Amino acid sequence: MKYRRLGKTELKVSVVGVGTWQFGGAWGKDFTQDEVDAILDKASEVGINLIDTAECYGHHLSEGFIGDYIARRNSRADWVLATKFGHNHADRDNAAKNYWSAEEVLIQLEASLKTLKTDYIDLYQFHSGSNEVFDNDELWTMLDKQVQSGKIRNLGISIGSNDNLHQTDAATKVNAKAIQVVYNRLDQTPENRVFPSCERQDLGVLARVPLASGYLSGKYKPGAEFAANDVRSRHDKEQTAIKLQRVQEIQNNELPVGTNMATWALAWCLKHPAVTSVIPGCKSPEQVQANANAAEFDFVNDDHPSAWKETNRV
Repeated sequence: MKYRRLGKTELKVSVVGVGTWQFGGAWGKDFTQDEVDAILDKASEVGINLIDTAECYGHHLSEGFIGDYIARRNSRADWVLATKFGHNHADRDNAAKNYWSAEEVLIQLEASLKTLKTDYIDLYQFHSGSNEVFDNDELWTMLDKQVQSGKIRNLGISIGSNDNLHQTDAATKVNAKAIQVVYNRLDQTPENRVFPSCERQDLGVLARVPLASGYLSGKYKPGAEFAANDVRSRHDKEQTAIKLQRVQEIQNNELPVGTNMATWALAWCLKHPAVTSVIPGCKSPEQVQANANAAEFDFVNDDHPSAWKETNRV
């Protein structure tokens, strides 16, 4: 595994992390604790130290799986825990509440700490909120106090639009040290404005959805159908068809012979110098291993992916 400094933080994170939205049941599968344990055991075995989650992934369900695992393994010091705030899915239809207020976010923070069974969160991220709720000095003042108290080690911003320059440019002002953004072979939008801003500010970058919701895994061919309880079944059908056709073209024209497509797609993201780590989801230890293999790729000075070469893991 390889490791990179996460922006201006003191954290050294694995270039491949574990995204955990799937633990909340959104991917058409309900996980058990034993299944989560096996996934995180494999992640630890291959050198992954970054776990990204959110309070709204099953309303603390994902956090609960992670907290239980870490508590039983007594392994808190081995992990960089990143979670998020802003979306209370257990009470999402209550229009009377502002879940972005300083008061409500503090409640979410305490709930996340309790569920994760930890005294501190390494990276606490504003989760895809609007610019209106982002521009709230009271919120960031409260969060800065939590940093000073030690409950939060570092602040981050998970931008909802992968071209949200307003929030990215304001990161240093609100003491955020990392940006999380959608970035993958099918969607390179952050390269235009967000990544240059991150590089100017020395912000860490977590590339989420690096497999484009699994379309870049290589498992799905044009015409594929998704189960009703799979979040991808709610995607625009026309756009899904276009994406799957593009994936097939990439497989035919860019994928080196004998290379796992998911591994290649993650390595493609890591080629950009602004990207610190990719945080793909995974449903099994085998997928964790395939994801981790992306760290074995090195890149030569050639823009074409066929020029990539493998190196020994370090």
